[in-house]
Amino acid sequence: MFAIKFWQTLTRYSFCCVAFCVCAIANLAVFSSIAFANTVINSKSESNLVINTQQGSRWQQVQTLGRNQDVYFYAWGGDAQINAYIQWAAQQVKTKYNINLVHVKLSDTSEAVSRVLAEKSANNNNQGSVDLMWINGANFATMREHSLLLKKWANKLPYFALTDPANNPAVTFDFGLPTNGMEAPWGQASLTFYYDSIAINGKANNKLPTTLNELLNWSAQNPGRFSYPKPPDFLGMSFLKYALVVLHQQSSENIKAQLNQPATTKNTAQVLNPLWDFLDKLHPTLWRGGTHFMQSGAQMRRLVDDTELSLAFTFSAPEVPAAVKRYDLPNSIRSYAMSDGSLSNTHFVAIPYNASHQQSAQLVANFLLSPEAQAEKQKAHIWGDKSVLIQSTLTPDQQALFKTAKPHPSALPLNSIKRTLSEPHPSWVNAIMQGWQTRYGVSQ
Repeated sequence: MFAIKFWQTLTRYSFCCVAFCVCAIANLAVFSSIAFANTVINSKSESNLVINTQQGSRWQQVQTLGRNQDVYFYAWGGDAQINAYIQWAAQQVKTKYNINLVHVKLSDTSEAVSRVLAEKSANNNNQGSVDLMWINGANFATMREHSLLLKKWANKLPYFALTDPANNPAVTFDFGLPTNGMEAPWGQASLTFYYDSIAINGKANNKLPTTLNELLNWSAQNPGRFSYPKPPDFLGMSFLKYALVVLHQQSSENIKAQLNQPATTKNTAQVLNPLWDFLDKLHPTLWRGGTHFMQSGAQMRRLVDDTELSLAFTFSAPEVPAAVKRYDLPNSIRSYAMSDGSLSNTHFVAIPYNASHQQSAQLVANFLLSPEAQAEKQKAHIWGDKSVLIQSTLTPDQQALFKTAKPHPSALPLNSIKRTLSEPHPSWVNAIMQGWQTRYGVSQ
């Protein structure tokens, strides 16, 4: 109440002065961050920097304390291409900082969340086993809620300024929740579909579906040729969220707004009933009549390779050409994006509050944000993960790192994604999973 009365008593002149000061301070912070980042980027070695600012002095301390340590990086290990990239990054930080980066491979990020939560319950607040973790969405929301993450470090990384955070909210919000410096952006991904062109092109009833409604009709005309992984698999949940968002594109603004708010007992049925109606129609047309579901995206990919499925999807578009090159998919595979929208999000790395090697983890996170590492990761034959760096913040030499050769025929064509769909509030993941299990999981 005091704050309200205070602002009400401000004169117009006073208010303008306050607003000007706030804006000036904010702009100065961003400018200083960019200037410091460019100093780091343009120097031959970070150790040779002449540090004159408070931020620079802090980073010099991080460098000093972070070298010559182990960093246990808990990250999903289900993709050979991604695993190989992490090994490349490990070699780089070994050379730069003598950091031994250990990739602890997970089948699901929730495993790392559970470990940190168990350590907190056991009052292990300083010697945690997880130093760095690949995270976003519902897992970030859980760790944020239980105060399991180190705060206010990510936005102080020198390379963070190259994401242009003032004009790019995608790097400061995770599924609608502010990151508050608890996560450093690592990459961007979108739901991408792929198909066997021999099985689809030029055949009756096989016009490529480019919308959710067309997919329903296509699956009915081609029974057993499409399916999705069983929740709580990340890819399966991504498909269900895509369907849910698309199904509400024509809903009232009030209903659509519910997707960006926490799921409650009052709004769950109203929001999810259209999804259950859609799945009731889709499931009888799926692989094995919708009575059995695959467990992962890797299994779905194998079914395409075995010609059991003609149409599938991934959240990592470069996975497709990489699989073709490994002969895990046939040369006839092609990728495309749905015209009614592609579910998209930014993924991050985070440091648990009790990490044993917090400074070392920050050095690794900063390297993962560097133009060198981001450009390497964006290469289609390496990973193909879209960079979180904004090109206008880079020097010409750094921009040149991102130039690519002619893409593989099976790769997603450039600028295919015309419309992106935002992830719903993370609480909807659990609501969807529970509802799905109740309706369709009994026979699984």
